[in-house]
Amino acid sequence: MRTALVTGITGQDGFYLAKLLLDKGYHVIGTFREKIHTLNLSMDPLQDKVEFIYFDMFDQRNIASILDEYRPAEIYNLAACSSGAGMFVDPVGLAEVNGLAVTRILEAIREVDCKIRFCQASSSEVFGAAVESPQTESTFSNPRSPYGAAKSYADSMVRIYRQHYQLFACSAILFNHESPRRGLGFVTRKITHEAARIKLGLSKKLHLGNLDARRDWGFAGDYVHAMWLMLQQQNAEDFVLATGELHTVREVCELAFSRLGLNYRDHVFEDPLAFRPGDELTLIGSAKNAYAKLNWKPQINFQQLVQMMVDSDLFELKKLNLESMSNE
Repeated sequence: MRTALVTGITGQDGFYLAKLLLDKGYHVIGTFREKIHTLNLSMDPLQDKVEFIYFDMFDQRNIASILDEYRPAEIYNLAACSSGAGMFVDPVGLAEVNGLAVTRILEAIREVDCKIRFCQASSSEVFGAAVESPQTESTFSNPRSPYGAAKSYADSMVRIYRQHYQLFACSAILFNHESPRRGLGFVTRKITHEAARIKLGLSKKLHLGNLDARRDWGFAGDYVHAMWLMLQQQNAEDFVLATGELHTVREVCELAFSRLGLNYRDHVFEDPLAFRPGDELTLIGSAKNAYAKLNWKPQINFQQLVQMMVDSDLFELKKLNLESMSNE
């Protein structure tokens, strides 16, 4: 039984990765940063199958001692401070968690066991104000936010430890990826959740930023599968993971509301004050390298993704409503 250590396991990607690894027979170790730990509700179905441990990403000795004790075959670093609207919040914290902590993990691997395989969850935000489109593994890094800059630094350190110390270390450059377990702070989930609330009469209006902002959106479950494939290769290599398709926020609204028999124009209002910096810049990835070398392609398309999220939100809200009625 192989052991995999997953940081950031209580997030969206952590759930899908943990499920994948458990299905493949791994012993999965999930880390948390706080000593008093509350599981994300998304982990509930898996929490009895995962071993949870305290892992201090700011403490080099703690990281090395964890690796020495558990000797994982694979490490997936999903832990990160917020993307989305949080990309400009707390630049120092972003640099520590999204950047320097990655170097600490790499150094701990070098110190304890150079055979441990490491996958870093990077981001399309490393391309920022992209110099070419679509973006590939060779596109120049040009971040426009503290979040993107920290991720870019981490990618650089992954390459250095791979080339100079011969570690099996790679970065998965993830474009936007969503699921029913996406946080409510992200626009896709905000739309699907609020659409379901409006359908149930719990809300009437949804205020959003730029409806014409375009993104390359895929399904989180597909992307973590690619990360697993990356660690099964003979040689470590960075990969862009993307759909290569652009869709607008408006399209998400159209699909979500129509799924519920509603017209988004009756409920969605564009708020200029909610526009995000950089919304006019478009990031779209080319995953041709992943297609060719990993034999990987997204299995869930854009329409299926939005419908999946709407259906899940509607189901969960109905369940909560029934539970509250039964408790009255």
